[in-house]
Amino acid sequence: MKDHWKRFSRRYVQLLAAVLYNCNFKGFAAGRIWQGETKGLCVPGLNCYSCPGAVGACPLGSLQTALLSSKYKFPYYILGTFLLLGLFLGRLICGFLCPFGLLQEILHKIPTPKIQKNRVTRALTWGKYLILFVFVIGIPLVFLTPGFCKFLCPAGTLEAGIPLTILQENLRALTGMLFTWKVGILVVILVACVFCHRAFCRFLCPLGAIYSFFNPVSFFGIKVDQTKCIHCDACVRHCKMDVKKVCDRECIQCGECIGHCPTRAIRYGVAKGGRRRNAVKAGILLLAVLLLVLGLQNGGFADLRNKAIRICYECMGIG
Repeated sequence: MKDHWKRFSRRYVQLLAAVLYNCNFKGFAAGRIWQGETKGLCVPGLNCYSCPGAVGACPLGSLQTALLSSKYKFPYYILGTFLLLGLFLGRLICGFLCPFGLLQEILHKIPTPKIQKNRVTRALTWGKYLILFVFVIGIPLVFLTPGFCKFLCPAGTLEAGIPLTILQENLRALTGMLFTWKVGILVVILVACVFCHRAFCRFLCPLGAIYSFFNPVSFFGIKVDQTKCIHCDACVRHCKMDVKKVCDRECIQCGECIGHCPTRAIRYGVAKGGRRRNAVKAGILLLAVLLLVLGLQNGGFADLRNKAIRICYECMGIG
């Protein structure tokens, strides 16, 4: 039982997170989205807030919505949320708390020839940063439309677009080329994940790009005891992600490297940084709390909830 838990404990956490994010089970039957107060809170992982089961808001959708109205109101609340999530967990969120990451891993278990990581896949990892700056930040600020949600997001199509158009006849009549485009994007991504481990996460996901900035300073996650490390690179060789070292920008802190370390130098824990790193962490924490307080005072929670309790037609691929 102990060995079983060690092997599958991360999978159980992933399943639990997916259920907790989408525990409005009545929504799947009625074709209606949750409109409770919890929609004013962002879940850590990628999960469309127009999903019939979603009880929280999507962090990427919330960020784009905040940027759309940034000329009228500074997005204190959502920026503080990102700083707090990133500081405490970094890309541990990708490895444990993202339902779309879980789906990608399940698809990769389908027995087919697999694409192994190489120099090309490492280069392709920069794609998610391009998508972050162009579709998540640039298009909302310049063209006033949520570029990632509207044109690319596969989670929105899978969790909201397809279920709601099946359940609501009036929405089916609104679908067109954009919906077809997004379904096509979803199919391509899902097929790619069968052959390439977490293809969307590695090459396209802007949420992973955001959290990657926090990996060097996050409080919790994978840590390496340098006094035990013999620099054999067994951890890097066995990792399916495009890492160059443990806990770099591509590390999702899944913990699979722990069992491959011959000296048991890798473990989960709380980071013990030097004076400079601790000062950086303290500064980020202070800024996060300040932004959240200002955001709450300026109605950030209510603004996010009011957006998240309405069906997002961009997420749906309608419009």
